[in-house]
Amino acid sequence: MLILLALVLGILAGYACRGRLRRLATLKFHWVWLVVVAAIIQLLIFPLTGGEPLLRRATVPLHFFSYALAVLFVALNLRVRPLAVLATGAVLNLLPLVANEGYMPVSLDALRRCGAVDIAERLIAEGRFANVVTMSADTRLNLLGDRLSVPLSFPGSIAFSIGDVLIAVGLGVLVWWGMTRSV
Repeated sequence: MLILLALVLGILAGYACRGRLRRLATLKFHWVWLVVVAAIIQLLIFPLTGGEPLLRRATVPLHFFSYALAVLFVALNLRVRPLAVLATGAVLNLLPLVANEGYMPVSLDALRRCGAVDIAERLIAEGRFANVVTMSADTRLNLLGDRLSVPLSFPGSIAFSIGDVLIAVGLGVLVWWGMTRSV
């Protein structure tokens, strides 16, 4: 939901500044396949709706590998300045993942507020699910974990982190920047 909102706001801001959507096509990224592979890996190891993942083995190493691919893509494309904001968000997400052995701490309250009660219940029963672990005194860097939430009254409500916010802001800025820059 945050990503979709960021895209819409970026496009609206681009048009408000007399930008053109077609200018986005002129952005030149190197090694785009790195991001595509990273996204495919994440889709395979993490269920989108709380169901079972398609790949159930080597989740943590694959998760870290997907981050490594994304970081490499950003590093190869830092000349596209808005990627720096997006990269900062990714690093803020990576820190708690590393500190918690590949799992993002998530607040049960944030899950409940956004309507993900089934995931909260699964976490209570199992402690871990997909790429998240129940936030507690034993988890590290909880401040950077998924502790924020979009209320249930909004479509696509989710629990998210400060890093997720920066990723979304970076994406919105990238769209705005790409639409308004001189070609």
